[in-house]
Amino acid sequence: MSSERVRWGILGTGKIATILAEAIGSSTGGRLVAVGSRDTERAAAFASRFAVPRHGSYENVLDDDEVELAYVATHHPEHRRWAVAAAGAGKHVLCEKPIAIRHADAVEIVEAARRNDVFLAEAFAYRSHPQTDRLVALIRDGAIGTVRVIDAVFAYDAGPQPTNYLMAPELAGGSMLDVGCYTTSMSHLVAAAGQGVDVLQSSDVAAAAVFGPTGVDLTTAATLTFDDGALARVACSIQANLDGALKVVGSEGRIEVPSPWLPGRIGDRAEILLQRWGVDEEAIPISIEADVYTIEVDAVSHCVRQGARSSPGMRWEESLANMLTLDRWRSAIGLRYPGDPSA
Repeated sequence: MSSERVRWGILGTGKIATILAEAIGSSTGGRLVAVGSRDTERAAAFASRFAVPRHGSYENVLDDDEVELAYVATHHPEHRRWAVAAAGAGKHVLCEKPIAIRHADAVEIVEAARRNDVFLAEAFAYRSHPQTDRLVALIRDGAIGTVRVIDAVFAYDAGPQPTNYLMAPELAGGSMLDVGCYTTSMSHLVAAAGQGVDVLQSSDVAAAAVFGPTGVDLTTAATLTFDDGALARVACSIQANLDGALKVVGSEGRIEVPSPWLPGRIGDRAEILLQRWGVDEEAIPISIEADVYTIEVDAVSHCVRQGARSSPGMRWEESLANMLTLDRWRSAIGLRYPGDPSA
């Protein structure tokens, strides 16, 4: 098996593309060789900043024989098009979260990866972090008994700027697909770990929301139920600075993760608080040897070099289950995006 660094190409030049470019530069398993943009000047500026040898359009990156893996960092509605195109070009794919804006599009992406025999993963960086690995191990080992209630919140104030892409319904803006998708993906992970299975689908979703003047969801909360009896309460916002934490209550104790989404980057903490009923709370520190995004880049690069097609940290089936839950959440609050069926 080759130990050579995986050669990455980035589609997009926005904030998350910049973060990943920095992470690739800090990684031991990846090397950034190309960047593409709809605006060639932006691509050139990005390439200059990160000393990327080649730049051009998205198509240029996918046509580049030097590129092994394409990181899709476009706006949400373009994920399906470019992830499918990347797989069709024989590139391995890391697609920014959420993998798509609707379940049917996610299915198309997964099928493209399967058909072209390439690696595909959805870019939830927290899924590659040792803090999440420890959380899953604690729950699977029965540290808090049977999982009963999951509380997951990810919220911040994005500001009132009307030009912010989060305020644009045509870009699938709003809080749910920006940060709410983290809370549902974590709920799926914890509920499945409680049952000792890899994937567990939610069975019902009830929700409420506050909408902005452009029609995007500014704040929304939902209750997810799972057939195993677990219940998850999830909330997200782009107009309120709520505490972004995870709490899991079981029959024999509780777990709190103060910084579950980007440990070490948001909240500057990586630790798990374990409270067994009748026993003093235990703080379990998690050693951080690299930034959460650098860990993600190395984990993806390792999967590619090992010949994997799906990431053990975020399997295809988990991405599909999460998208189905997000579809149900959207339906529960009556949120539609341009291009939705019958929209």
